[in-house]
Amino acid sequence: MNATPHRLDPAGGCPHAANARLLAQGAVTPVVLPGEVEGMAVLGHDALRDFLSHPEVAKGAHHFTALTEGRIPDGWPLRTFATVQGMTTADDADHRRLRSLVSRAFTARRVEELRPRIESVTASLLDGLAEAARDGGGVADLRRHYALPLPLGVICELLGVDAAHQDRLHHLSSQVVATDIGPEQAMAANRELAEVLAAIAADRARNPGDDLTSALIAARDDGGDRLSQAELIGTLVLMIIAGHETTLNLITNAVRALCAHREQLAHLAEGRADWAAVVEETLRWDSPVSYFPFRYPTRDLTVDGTLIPRGTPVLAGYSAAGRDAKAHGPDADRFDITRVPAAKHLSLGHGPHYCLGAPLARMEATIALEALFTRFPDLDLAVPEEELTRHASFVGNSVRALPVTWGQDLSPKQRR
Repeated sequence: MNATPHRLDPAGGCPHAANARLLAQGAVTPVVLPGEVEGMAVLGHDALRDFLSHPEVAKGAHHFTALTEGRIPDGWPLRTFATVQGMTTADDADHRRLRSLVSRAFTARRVEELRPRIESVTASLLDGLAEAARDGGGVADLRRHYALPLPLGVICELLGVDAAHQDRLHHLSSQVVATDIGPEQAMAANRELAEVLAAIAADRARNPGDDLTSALIAARDDGGDRLSQAELIGTLVLMIIAGHETTLNLITNAVRALCAHREQLAHLAEGRADWAAVVEETLRWDSPVSYFPFRYPTRDLTVDGTLIPRGTPVLAGYSAAGRDAKAHGPDADRFDITRVPAAKHLSLGHGPHYCLGAPLARMEATIALEALFTRFPDLDLAVPEEELTRHASFVGNSVRALPVTWGQDLSPKQRR
């Protein structure tokens, strides 16, 4: 076990060097969270897989000892992860009830039905990316103009959220997942996000449609026993954040990886791998989520030889597990889309809380990456990787902007 607690940097940064150092000492490490809150992180692949599915590990905030004892202030930047009322903080029957209300929107059939729409949106966004590059002297922010609007637009469409709300929802979401903001800013962002979504829900109640928000409202109004108002808003908060932030980081990180490893593009051209393999290897090698909060042992629990006391807030170290050499071999820190066996990872979760939107995220990223590099095969970063500004969060793992360029005609006709 790591003897000295790892102090998580609220400003985020690239996690991989610290992960490698910590993994060399053990699969589980004590951590210090913002506000001097003591916690633990499970970093090793096998240990994390077992921990995520352990029957005596819970998600409900009433298991968080420091919270129940009043030692976590309202403005704590990670408080929403613990207290929002929805699937990610529910256990057992409540979890199954909430998950079942949302799962119908993410069946294999429903996701596949979205494919033409995603392909259409992707083609339009590529035109917009080219236009942004023309306006920017040949450079465009791929994250802003491409990686963000695709998943955000799709999840908002599923929820029946008007496009006019999208920019504000993304801004508030990014503040909710940030770990470097102050108490007043954190509370204001959470309050405004809840207010915006409550207003959207009220509008859908007046004008119901064929969308997930209308279906959730119907469940809320069906005798009041299937979904409370707090659970409705909490579910919308989770859907908005999880429905676009992870895929946004996934697409961004995949483009960064391919630009830094041009030989991998050759593997694709030669048929040695497909775009789905790019998505899976990116999820493993540069997980879009680094440390995800929280789970709590319901009794003192020993994980890979390390005691985690009951009620301790535990982070899932997805970015560390993805490069664990014990699970992925001695070249675990190498990006290789032809990896055999194919990339296995935990970046979309494991066990009962496995990401419900995983099939949609995979489809969006696969379509987006293939379309992007098919239209712009010479696409490359406009600045060196080390000059990219990292996320201000140890939860999300990516960069704030991704300036790219390519040496060809930027006119829309190039799409064909």
